[in-house]
Amino acid sequence: MRTDPVSGGGHDLRHHGDAEVRDDGSALADLAVNVRTGTPPAWLREHIAASLAGLAAYPDGRAARAAVARRHGLEVERVLLTAGAAEAFVLLARALKVHRPVVVHPQFTEPEAALRDAGHMVDRVLVREADGFRLDPAAVPEDADLVVIGNPTNPTSVLHPAATVAGLARPGRTLVVDEAFMDAVPGEREALAGRTDVPGLVVLRSLTKTWGLAGLRIGYVLAAPETVAALERAQPLWPVSSPALAAAEACVGPRALAEAARAADRVAAERAYLIAGLRDFAGHGLRVVEPAEGPFVLLRLPRAAAVRRRLRACGYAVRRGDTFPGLGEEWLRLAVRDGETVDGFLDALRRALSTA
Repeated sequence: MRTDPVSGGGHDLRHHGDAEVRDDGSALADLAVNVRTGTPPAWLREHIAASLAGLAAYPDGRAARAAVARRHGLEVERVLLTAGAAEAFVLLARALKVHRPVVVHPQFTEPEAALRDAGHMVDRVLVREADGFRLDPAAVPEDADLVVIGNPTNPTSVLHPAATVAGLARPGRTLVVDEAFMDAVPGEREALAGRTDVPGLVVLRSLTKTWGLAGLRIGYVLAAPETVAALERAQPLWPVSSPALAAAEACVGPRALAEAARAADRVAAERAYLIAGLRDFAGHGLRVVEPAEGPFVLLRLPRAAAVRRRLRACGYAVRRGDTFPGLGEEWLRLAVRDGETVDGFLDALRRALSTA
């Protein structure tokens, strides 16, 4: 399916979960945004605060870049620090000379939005609900010279096998894998970050989700040196602030990696608890996409739009699904939360279903 640079195929590609908790949604319990609750931790806040003493100096990203390279066992020339993963999508759209970009949907919509803003015609490959939203590599056109896929994918929470994703690589093709949520997967199994044997591979990572740094904006790109150099030329000077650089260096260190691993295990347990509770609503036609591997779950529910409004009235914000290509009004995405929050949400869902 090809979309022109203007219409977006009828989907609001710039709607994201934070819109659900702005203004009159600011007091709601937040199951709409996929940022881990209770973050940033105190030690990270203190580390970032200490960097403020150096704000008079221009940012110097060398130490943070080297730290990210060590974390993934790469040369520093293969690392580019960005103002969140979202900036990386814009750089890719502007800097790379591509003729047939393809985005695998449903997934995070910023890659397609950035490509369209740069004037590209974008082809969509829609994975199917009937296949559990699993990737069929044969559906990707052979002449695609840029392919974008999320792993684990937002919003489906599907974790594609690394071998399947790597199998999309071709000579002359850039393969962009959005691993923004991979650190929420225990053991980061199926990760491609750190691989140098996959031609044209570009891996994006975000530090905003696990560490609660969405307001600071920090992420990075892992790619071949020539790709990193092309993207860096498209960046403005000093694109990442000194506090964000301090956060990046801290979040890829041994202490942080151990904490992130514990958090991933906790998310997996909390996700299982949420899914078990949602299964009780099967009689209402509710179905969860399983197996879910990210810090969120996708569900299909009749009258989902009405239920979402009722949930807001009950004090809970959830993410609408109809802005994702390949989904419709009957879809909702829920961020994984602790057991107490989930219990309150399930009670609210029960009440919402009885009146929707």
